[in-house]
Amino acid sequence: MSDNTNINRTQKARAHTNIALIKYWGKADEQLIIPEDNSLSLTLKDFYTDTEVRFDKDLTADEIVFNNHLMNKAESQKMINFLNIVRQKAQQNIFAHVKTQNNIPTAAGLASSASGFAALAAASSKAIGLDLSRKDLSRLARRGSGSATRSIFGGFVEWEKGNNDQTSFAKPIEENVDWDVNLVAVITNRHEKKISSRRGMKISKATSPYYQAFKQVTSRDLITMKKAISNHDFDLMGHTAEENAMKMHALTFSSDPSFTYFNGDTLKAMQLVHELRNEGINCYFTIDAGPNVKVLVQHDNLKKVIRKFKTAFGQSNVVATVPGPGIEYLN
Repeated sequence: MSDNTNINRTQKARAHTNIALIKYWGKADEQLIIPEDNSLSLTLKDFYTDTEVRFDKDLTADEIVFNNHLMNKAESQKMINFLNIVRQKAQQNIFAHVKTQNNIPTAAGLASSASGFAALAAASSKAIGLDLSRKDLSRLARRGSGSATRSIFGGFVEWEKGNNDQTSFAKPIEENVDWDVNLVAVITNRHEKKISSRRGMKISKATSPYYQAFKQVTSRDLITMKKAISNHDFDLMGHTAEENAMKMHALTFSSDPSFTYFNGDTLKAMQLVHELRNEGINCYFTIDAGPNVKVLVQHDNLKKVIRKFKTAFGQSNVVATVPGPGIEYLN
């Protein structure tokens, strides 16, 4: 139970988005958001969400302002459901004013839900008087969006699938990334995707004949990825991430009905990565559940990669970033 004396204070938190290098695709428990497999991600510095929360005894309902837009109840239902979990944990029955701002294209494969729910978990739990460890904050964030569990931490992060609410949480693998890793985000579409990750996972798990094989190879890929990170082996890391992404997206093509998150420019960006490698420039792509492409590259090749993609997609659609931090409180 939270301390009543702490309620009514405004709390503001920043969470950075992450890109999964080893994907999970499918949930063992839809309600608790327990994944079928472990996953591993890299938190990114320049894509983030700032969220401010204030619980107010005079409010008669939650008020949620998202990117300067006052959301109606239907639009804000997922966030209200999450606030209900926070209230239950704190044993408080008090509504909140929430103001959240994304520095990310929303729901377009740049994991805006990850940073969004991680920031909401951090700000709302503090505002209602809870004092959670990062492990417990990771467990809480998971209830909003699976990938949010990883955005509590910086750098390379593993989400341990567990088998219940207590055992499913993220942990840092290497928070302070002091070796040469850069990422170039290529934005091929800024609109919200038509098939949500949750829906897509459900379809693939139920219908793809290759689903069990994906689980087996992902377990092996995770071991390889952790070895690459431990050894600071950029090429092994990049190659493993690219191959794992293609295996995940193969599940969407093999589902019934089949679907894809790719568009024509996604395929074009993938082809450009292959062309760059043929020219001796080591870079690798990964793609989450959306059309946008993220390219892993080292500093010596960064300018060449950026130039190639800006020529193809325009200056405003190419953004370079580096590994970023975990949750930050901005009060």
